[in-house]
Amino acid sequence: MSRTVLQVEGLTKSFGGLKAVQDVGFEVREGQIKALIGPNGAGKTTIFNAITNVLRADAGSVLFDDRELLGLASHQIAKLGIARTFQTTRLFDHMTVLENVMVGRHIRGHTNMLTAALRIFGAGAEEREARNVAMQTLEQAGLAHLAARHGAELPIGQRRLVEVARALASGPKLLLMDEPAAGLNMRETEQMGEIINDIRDGGVTVLLVEHDMSLVMEISDEILVLDRGAVIAEGPPSEVRADERVLAAYLGQEVSD
Repeated sequence: MSRTVLQVEGLTKSFGGLKAVQDVGFEVREGQIKALIGPNGAGKTTIFNAITNVLRADAGSVLFDDRELLGLASHQIAKLGIARTFQTTRLFDHMTVLENVMVGRHIRGHTNMLTAALRIFGAGAEEREARNVAMQTLEQAGLAHLAARHGAELPIGQRRLVEVARALASGPKLLLMDEPAAGLNMRETEQMGEIINDIRDGGVTVLLVEHDMSLVMEISDEILVLDRGAVIAEGPPSEVRADERVLAAYLGQEVSD
């Protein structure tokens, strides 16, 4: 069995009197595609935010390669090898696709993200390296033909792919993907599934939140099911789709966070 790269234990987060995440624990093994699913308000994105310290957890532990993440700044977590995409795409619309992906690479250098976004870094070795890696990443994602286009010109499907490329440019060990198929049509969703498989085959472990159950069942090795902030089921797709607790949680409900 492959080693554990992410170990979450007792993760808890409340907003006022509402427990958004209640004592959640799970692990992600190297080389996996693992999905977090659950009805509206299940706590999926809150877990992502806690792992990356966008939100500070009230209690629990998150170990990445045996190092505690809780208490670290988001940029420190990124440098350890965790990258993330978001439900709402966050491209710099005034920048080209190539420049957007270069921003992702600069987490590995001495130029910070703000400096890179403002384009005030020098044309030295670091920028050349970032440009080369960004272009290679775009080629791997089939986006090289868009390198000179500006973010504002792209439709949602291409924006999502560019955001994935930007995350991959940082050279992550673990990629967190929050609703990667949101807003995509059927063909674009199929393409996203192919890309996620390619990412895993390229050596990057994937943890994703996704509402499209066809996609989740097709690409996931394991699925963790949440309802009202608590884990109700975990296992391979064949087991999860037949679990009565999962069927009850989803019955008549929209599957989105």
